[in-house]
Amino acid sequence: MQRQVIESRYRELTASSACAFSEAKRWLPGGCSRQAGFWHPYPLTFVRGETCYLWDLDGRRYIDLLGNYTALVHGHAYPPIVAAARARTDDSSCWVGNNEEQVRLAQLLVERVGSVEQVRFTNSGTEAANLALMIARRWTGRDKVLMARGGYHGSLMEFETGFGGATGPLTCIAQYGDLPAFQEVLSQEGESIAAVFLEPVMGAGGVISGSQEFIEGVREAAHSAGALFVLDEVLTLRLARGGRQAQLGVTPDLTLFGKLIGGGFPVGAVGGGRELLELFDPANPRIFHTGTFNANPVTMAAGVASVEALTAERIDHMDALAEKLKTELLQAASQVGLALSINHTGSIMNLFFSDSPGTAYGARDDQELMARFHLAALNHGLFLAPRGLIALSTVMSGAIIDEVLERAVAALADTAAAEL
Repeated sequence: MQRQVIESRYRELTASSACAFSEAKRWLPGGCSRQAGFWHPYPLTFVRGETCYLWDLDGRRYIDLLGNYTALVHGHAYPPIVAAARARTDDSSCWVGNNEEQVRLAQLLVERVGSVEQVRFTNSGTEAANLALMIARRWTGRDKVLMARGGYHGSLMEFETGFGGATGPLTCIAQYGDLPAFQEVLSQEGESIAAVFLEPVMGAGGVISGSQEFIEGVREAAHSAGALFVLDEVLTLRLARGGRQAQLGVTPDLTLFGKLIGGGFPVGAVGGGRELLELFDPANPRIFHTGTFNANPVTMAAGVASVEALTAERIDHMDALAEKLKTELLQAASQVGLALSINHTGSIMNLFFSDSPGTAYGARDDQELMARFHLAALNHGLFLAPRGLIALSTVMSGAIIDEVLERAVAALADTAAAEL
């Protein structure tokens, strides 16, 4: 009975979202357009966001601990981003031809990320991964991709197959963190593998950090097999001014960007050495790539503002807040008798209601408990991912983290009571 109390309270507090979801199901398959935006019994419908807060249809305010799955590194409606996007929109939102903002954003990425000499923009991380695979196939004359089992590089079929933990006609997989496993696949399949794709920190996989030895070892093995090495920094650019690769001292052939570089607008990009990127040169095209909204001027303007504002000092600020949040969440869970472990890198973390850190990929033995805590957290005005992912933003303060902890303690207590 206690288990039903949390859901009943959620339904009581969010009646307007329930009605909105019922209407959405008439017109949208399953009532939404994004798998990661759904949870049982129904997702919230939000009407606005400001700094680190969100408001739903019922007027309830939530502290946003997710930032659209890490994309909103400066929170909602960050004034410099709003001003840049509004100014650009006033002069039209798109056209055929160049815009100055795309040049500036490319310059910023090249200045920050040591392995990048040129950048090609598109509209999502998925498209960026597709571009990188196009480059690798054209460069090597091979077709296959090697990736980590459960790694996430968007929804292109080759990557969806590996994310689901399976091999396919064009997809090879190996266990993340297991260098000999990657070396073995490259030894057996290397002549057909165009590129190895890796996240330096597995995001959808549960915030699992790859060691320097592992990432660099895979890079060397890829090169020995004649394949390109692609590092997916869509999520991890927030971890350091030069991305996770700067922290690890790894130099990939190609780097994937997305999320924060669009300032809250749809974006993706691939960066790398000039020789590889010039395959897209329209005066001598060896790869055909176009798109109505590539390097959209509004997105580019917002992205410039977002990247410029992500300073080393602000990254350190988020990291310190995340360390405090992790430490005190673990203490609070222990006090109410809940097993809790947390995978944590920089300003991102993933919660697991178990005695040891696990993976969010595949089966979890804490799924029911995680779902219960997620609803309990929403009841107490905290918004995090259903799988337990948390990503902090630069606009948060120590006082806000104190409020988060106060609300989280109440949500943990409700979750523990439901276990009785």
